[in-house]
Amino acid sequence: MPRRGRLEPPLDGGAFVVCVGHSAKDTIAATVEQLLRDIAAARIGVTHNQYRGAGGARRLANLRHYLEQRRGADVVALGEAAGYQGMRWSGIAFTSERDLLRWGEPFRTTSDRPRGWSEPSGTIVHRVLEDLDAERRVVLWNTVPHHPHAPRSPLSNRRPSASEIAIGAGFAERLLDLLQPRLVVAVGRVAEAVLGPGAAYVRHPANGGGRAFAEGFGALLALLDAER
Repeated sequence: MPRRGRLEPPLDGGAFVVCVGHSAKDTIAATVEQLLRDIAAARIGVTHNQYRGAGGARRLANLRHYLEQRRGADVVALGEAAGYQGMRWSGIAFTSERDLLRWGEPFRTTSDRPRGWSEPSGTIVHRVLEDLDAERRVVLWNTVPHHPHAPRSPLSNRRPSASEIAIGAGFAERLLDLLQPRLVVAVGRVAEAVLGPGAAYVRHPANGGGRAFAEGFGALLALLDAER
């Protein structure tokens, strides 16, 4: 089974933080923190950086807590980009504020909606992970970790540009180097193109792709478990 392909290298060099005298766990934690800081400080084309401005620190904290809870994950599912109903408000790929409310502390919402935003694709993804008892073994990530939207229409989604994908792929590569997952799954064609030939692929759940996503993802996890 293919594990991962070759991604575009980080534009900033992707240097790791070296913690002399610290445990490997401390070193990884420090490097994850550097990755989060770099994503929060980055400018990716004309995308919206949801980790800046009002609520930005809280969204970054959500992502930090999410990764901490999945330190033992052996699978990364790589999607396309942050969406206006999900990651733009939660800070986490394929995750809406409704998911945060369901999870409870330490996760917190950032919009002014009492019940939070709900994202159709994210709802499908988390339902599938729960059905597979895989919520904590899978890290959800997007090729472009910021939100691409149409001009003058912040509450919309658009396909990221080639340059935005190239920059975002650098951050994804750093994450994969840190986590060293047994399996990387491309969710949709953008991620498949980034991961390269032979990448494990499932259909994106949007636009009627929910069933195909569920069947494909379940089959990949079953195959991975059979190899143990």
